[in-house]
Amino acid sequence: MIFREADGRAAIRVLLVDDHPVVRRGLAALLGTLPGIEVVAQAGTGQEAVREAALNRPDVVVMDLRMPSMDGVQATRHIVRDHPATAVLVLTMFHEDALVAEALHAGARGYLLKTAEQDEIERAIRAVAAGDAIFSSAVAGRVLGRITPARDTPVLPQVSPREREVLDLVATGATNAAIADRLKLSPKTVGNHISAIFLKLGVTSRAEAIVIAKDAGLGRRD
Repeated sequence: MIFREADGRAAIRVLLVDDHPVVRRGLAALLGTLPGIEVVAQAGTGQEAVREAALNRPDVVVMDLRMPSMDGVQATRHIVRDHPATAVLVLTMFHEDALVAEALHAGARGYLLKTAEQDEIERAIRAVAAGDAIFSSAVAGRVLGRITPARDTPVLPQVSPREREVLDLVATGATNAAIADRLKLSPKTVGNHISAIFLKLGVTSRAEAIVIAKDAGLGRRD
């Protein structure tokens, strides 16, 4: 049975992954108070996360990183590979920059601190479910510094031709839905491209990406 909101839209289906039962229960209780979000499964290890993702096909996986047997990075890699429509949102602590960088390389859509407030968690889940990338500004600089070149290094050459097309449209102010329609892509694919663009440009917001794109001559329409 598919849970739906009052307006008929399907709820965002969430899989919670953390090796601490108390943390999982707390997150489940919190998300249970939010309209349009449904926790469909929980997992305590990376292996369980991969299995539950296959069984339940969630829209979003909220993923812890440090777990026994298979860590969150490995689990993310498996889930993103096998279920590209599922977005992975990493929950991290301040000292886990290296693991967060690995998770983003593995395909995670973004990351959030475990100390985040309820509205931040809700906003992050809704954002990645819609195909956007989400990064906690508190740790963005340190994490992106591990996976992006120095700012004096040309960055746009690292953007693929398709990513350049997406970035060009982003710079015009186009929404993900408009970009998907223009390029004949799914909204999820557009979101994945934008996540990759953010990482390659070393930015954490659409506004920052637009500034760099316009400096490079993109987004201009005569």
